[in-house]
Amino acid sequence: MRDTKGHRWLIVLGTIIVQMGLGTIYTWSLFNQPLVEHYGWELSSVAATFSILSFSLAFATLFSSKIQEKIGLRRLIMFAGITLGLGLIISSQVTSLWVLYLFAGVLVGAADGTAYMTTLSNAIKWFPKKKGLISGISVGAYGTGSLVFKYINSSMIETLGVSKAFMFWGIIVMVMIVGGSFLVKEAKVQNQVQADSNTVQKDYTVKEMLKTKEAYLLFIIFFTACMSGLFLIGIVKDIGVSMAGLNAATAANAVALVAIFNTLGRIVLGALSDRVGHLNVVSGTLFVTAAAVIILSYMHLNYGSFFACVAAIAFCFGGNITVFPAIVANYFGLKNSGQNYGVIYQGFGFGALLATMISSFLGGFVPTFKLIAAMCMISFILIMLLKLPAMKKTEKKKLAFQKLQHE
Repeated sequence: MRDTKGHRWLIVLGTIIVQMGLGTIYTWSLFNQPLVEHYGWELSSVAATFSILSFSLAFATLFSSKIQEKIGLRRLIMFAGITLGLGLIISSQVTSLWVLYLFAGVLVGAADGTAYMTTLSNAIKWFPKKKGLISGISVGAYGTGSLVFKYINSSMIETLGVSKAFMFWGIIVMVMIVGGSFLVKEAKVQNQVQADSNTVQKDYTVKEMLKTKEAYLLFIIFFTACMSGLFLIGIVKDIGVSMAGLNAATAANAVALVAIFNTLGRIVLGALSDRVGHLNVVSGTLFVTAAAVIILSYMHLNYGSFFACVAAIAFCFGGNITVFPAIVANYFGLKNSGQNYGVIYQGFGFGALLATMISSFLGGFVPTFKLIAAMCMISFILIMLLKLPAMKKTEKKKLAFQKLQHE
């Protein structure tokens, strides 16, 4: 990776533009009620689109690195941007709920996940000594996209109607993602022996990673962190109306609040994790999230308490999404971090999908919040059991020899 520092930061700029376009999907809850009013569908059925989108997003990350190897990063981002934009444009013409699921859910989610994972992994590879900071900047841009488009999409829905809002949303994000791709350059990482005692001493393949217990513990922890955040994001406006007694206009402000604190969590906790430790940050976020959902479950909510809890959960969710790529790179090596994180990232998709299903099964928001609180405390305990994966003696000898050659 021989390149000037200035050129590397130009790559970061391209990554920010792409991630902002991708992050606009987090404004989905703005479309729930307008679609219900326009088509007469059930709110729960419309809201399920976001769960499908999130699951599709996570599933696509399993294959994104393989696609990148075949066509290159820049072409992949362009293709994803065009596909995502077309998915939203076609959604402007749907008349069937299942067609909405297909285009706004599956297609948009797959395109988003493909570009999200590869651009994030690529940015981290350009700055291996600042993984937390760069991850924070990258996924912070993802959150910023949702904040900016909260106002853009709200305005378009109000002035143009929900159908045309979908169409113009698709055109804008297509231009952003394709345009940003021209600034992105693919990083190349060679096999390296890492001397840092806080990171693993080898680059694990996906197959090798899945033989360690740490991979499964990290998956459970990530699933818990994602379930709490995604459940809130998809229906935050509806929670404000039903649980805090807010009117629809006031509750809609929660969408902006989620975007703001989601973004702040990504930037602040990403940078902080490089100083205090990535797992220490995750431990703190799980504790705060548990406290917030307990308050939502047991207290009589008003404007202040509702927005405080929403802000706390969004801040923690943003931080966890930021920190986990660095954790996976530390535990299983930098070279295959995109593929390895793609596997762990399935916790995101299952968290989104199961949150809606569990809420329906348990009968509402409050029982789901209580379950999330219990899961957060269990994951808090699991973090204490995590250690760097143990290596076989033959692997240690091989890496020791490589280290001598490196020196």
